[in-house]
Amino acid sequence: QVQLVESGGGLVQPGGSLRLSCAASGFTFSSYDMIWYRQGPGKQRELVAGITSAGGSTNYADSVKGRFTIARDNAKNTVYLQMNSLKPEDTAVYYCYATFRRSYWGQGTQVTVSS
Repeated sequence: QVQLVESGGGLVQPGGSLRLSCAASGFTFSSYDMIWYRQGPGKQRELVAGITSAGGSTNYADSVKGRFTIARDNAKNTVYLQMNSLKPEDTAVYYCYATFRRSYWGQGTQVTVSS
C-alpha cells in the first residue's frame, strides 16, 4: 500500500522556521522525483520545491528561493522541506508528491504563519 505521510506543520510566528517531513512507503522511493506543493486559502495549488530521485538537482518557486530548502534521505524514504524566514503568505496546506512511472499525493500538513 502506497503511503506518503507529511508531518511537521503547525503554527509559527513570522520570521520563524519549520521543517516538514514526508515519509514514503509502498513504492521504490529512490526512483521517484519528489515535489512539495502548497495550497493557500482561496488559492490554487502551487509547486514549492522539487528534488530529483538521487537528490542531484533541486528547483524552487521564486517566492521561496533563499528561504526554503528541499532535501531527501533515500535510506529513510523521506523528503524534507526546511522553511526559514516564514511569512504570513506561506500559510497553506503543504503536500508532498511523488512522480515517476506513477504519481502519488500525501494528505497534507497545515502550516500557519501568524503573530
